[in-house]
Amino acid sequence: MSVRIVHTADLHLDSAFSSLPPEQASARRRLQRAVLYKIAETVRAERADVLLMSGDIFDSSFTYKETDEAFLDALGSIDAHVFIAPGNHDPFDGQGAYSKLALPENVHVFATESITYVDLPELNCRVWGAGFMAPECRSLLDGFAPEQNGMIQIMALHADTEGGVYDPISRRQIAASGLDYLALGHIHAFSGICREGGTFYAYPGCPEGRGFDELGQKGVIAGTVDRGSCALRFVPLDGVRYDILKVDVTGADPYTCAVNAMAGRSRMGFYRLELTGQTAQKPDTAAIERALSGEYMGMSVYDSTRVYADMWQLAGEDSLKGEFLSIMKGRLETAEPSQREQIALAVQFAIAAMDNYDIPEMGLE
Repeated sequence: MSVRIVHTADLHLDSAFSSLPPEQASARRRLQRAVLYKIAETVRAERADVLLMSGDIFDSSFTYKETDEAFLDALGSIDAHVFIAPGNHDPFDGQGAYSKLALPENVHVFATESITYVDLPELNCRVWGAGFMAPECRSLLDGFAPEQNGMIQIMALHADTEGGVYDPISRRQIAASGLDYLALGHIHAFSGICREGGTFYAYPGCPEGRGFDELGQKGVIAGTVDRGSCALRFVPLDGVRYDILKVDVTGADPYTCAVNAMAGRSRMGFYRLELTGQTAQKPDTAAIERALSGEYMGMSVYDSTRVYADMWQLAGEDSLKGEFLSIMKGRLETAEPSQREQIALAVQFAIAAMDNYDIPEMGLE
């Protein structure tokens, strides 16, 4: 008998979004609250028995009333056991939401640094967990080994496999834990489903990006856990995303290239376009930004192009570059049409190397 789970972490509800104007920051926090309902809908869609929330659900001990209400409403609406392991941003210190709110009956918060468990006999499952009591935390997994009683052993934990002061844990500790699945939080990118010894573990990453250090599609982990095995996958959530896109405008209209690069992309996104390649003149990034900004939540355009001169104008010059260009120009003039593009491309790479430029982006795979 396997247990169906959804695993999330690092929502950072009520983030300040201090780089945004107050009205936009407030709008972003409203969208964060919507993520709670998307997670709840995923729990229902997956018919999950257990929702694991591995810390930093809130960005700090301060929460808005609207956030408290959404948190209680979303979690209380699902027919699943919810387990929360507080993290370094939302420690169980008597000041935050976990202490001030009357939590739904299906929600359990691990409110101590000592690892404890809750048995779910109808699922033949034991869920372990512990929480931060302060912004820093010792290694909670050190020396842990559960009783092997035939139950499925799962743990929710906010921890850092890279060391540091935020509950540092090692892969050796994970392997020795005897757990079937360790649901981690703290790292904001999906780790993939990993394994040490007989223990599977993963970071789901944050379910929605908050800035350009949290790029791309975000989501949760869902699937089944059994004794000694799991079938888990990443499930994207259709939320706000941040992306940085490089757009090669060599030999083309920069505005058209930018529009084409944005085709089909989510309107619920913040985007940075970096124009690259070689152009006859510098592109008007401000005009491109103005034209596209109304289509998305945020848009910025940066110019990393190089203005090129006629690359053949130095052919015949009394220099290594001039002699090289003369030879290549002669080859170009006598080459088959199918070879001319390759010769011109080779010359551009060679001139870039001679002039100590980085290799030009030519759209090569």
